[in-house]
Amino acid sequence: MVKIVLVFASMSGNTEMMADAIAEGVREVGEDLEVIDVINGLEASVLEDYDGILLGAYTWGDGELPDDFLDFYDEMENVDLTGKKAAVFGSCDSAYPQYGAAVDILMEKLKERGAEVHPHGLKVELTPEKEEEACRTFGKNFVTSLQTRIDQKRED
Repeated sequence: MVKIVLVFASMSGNTEMMADAIAEGVREVGEDLEVIDVINGLEASVLEDYDGILLGAYTWGDGELPDDFLDFYDEMENVDLTGKKAAVFGSCDSAYPQYGAAVDILMEKLKERGAEVHPHGLKVELTPEKEEEACRTFGKNFVTSLQTRIDQKRED
């Protein structure tokens, strides 16, 4: 069994709905995970304890991370995520010039810290109600790629 954590920030509830559906997908393929709202004061160093990392954040303003994710993001500078598998998701608003920039920002930070990041983050326009199946599939696919990676490590 692999250890997976899902850390998210949600103001309107859209990214939280995505997190719930992604967690359902992870559980549907037989894995469990810890789901944590970043506002609870989580230390970024906890990411080192997991095989798989899912981060979710909405994009604030013209393309920034939400305020409640900033401390966690800054702390990530001191975390070594080499050998970890990661993916990022978030609710977005196409009315802004940068669509889903928070997803891109977090993907880049994970790569900088050594994680193998799924090349396509999941971006959903505003409310994910019509995209719940896509979110569940995102969770399932993440687990499949994580299990494949761990199986390959065992063979080496």
